[in-house]
Amino acid sequence: MTHAVVAAGTPTDLGSDEALAAAARETPSDFGALYERHMPRVYRYLLTRTASREDAADLTQLVFMRALDSLASYRPGRAPFVTWLFRIARNAATDAHRRRKSMVSWDGLPEALTAVDGHDPEAATLKRERLSRLREQLERIDTPKRELLALRFAGDLSLRDIASVVGKSEWAVKKQLARTIATLKENYRDELS
Repeated sequence: MTHAVVAAGTPTDLGSDEALAAAARETPSDFGALYERHMPRVYRYLLTRTASREDAADLTQLVFMRALDSLASYRPGRAPFVTWLFRIARNAATDAHRRRKSMVSWDGLPEALTAVDGHDPEAATLKRERLSRLREQLERIDTPKRELLALRFAGDLSLRDIASVVGKSEWAVKKQLARTIATLKENYRDELS
C-alpha cells in the first residue's frame, strides 16, 4: 500500500479522497484521480438538474474546474471531500437554474430505466406509459424533495453526505426521503387503480 506523510507525520492512504486532495494541492495534475472517481456521480446528479445532457456535461466541467480552483479552501476535518464537491455541484446547478429559469427534464433518467424492448411492442408501450406516469409524479414534487431524490439516487450519496450538502440533520433527510418515496409510491399506485 502506498502512503504519504501528512503534516502531523502520520501515514495516510493515498486512495482516500482526502489524501488525493492533499496531493492535488501540491501537484494539480493529481486532481485527475478525484475527477475520475467522482465525475460519473456528479454528472448523473447534474443531469437531473439540467435540461439536457450537454448542459449537464458543461456544468460537470464547471464544477470540477471550481473544485480544482478552490482546493486550497477544502478542509478535510469539516466534511468529506464528496460532500464538499456536491455542495459545489449543487450551487453551480442552482446558479445555472437561476440564469436559465428552465425546468428539469426527466428525459435524463438513466437509460436502464428508459430503455424499451424493440422486439415486444406491447411491453415497450406499457413501459413508456409507466415512465410517463413516473415523470408526472416527479414533476408534482416540490423542488427541495426532488433535490433530495437527485442527491440520493443520481448522486448516490449517503444520508450523512446529503444532510451535509443541504444543511439538515441526517435524521431529517432520512425522514423526508422516506416520506417522499412513500408518497410517490402511493400516488403511483392510486393512478394505476
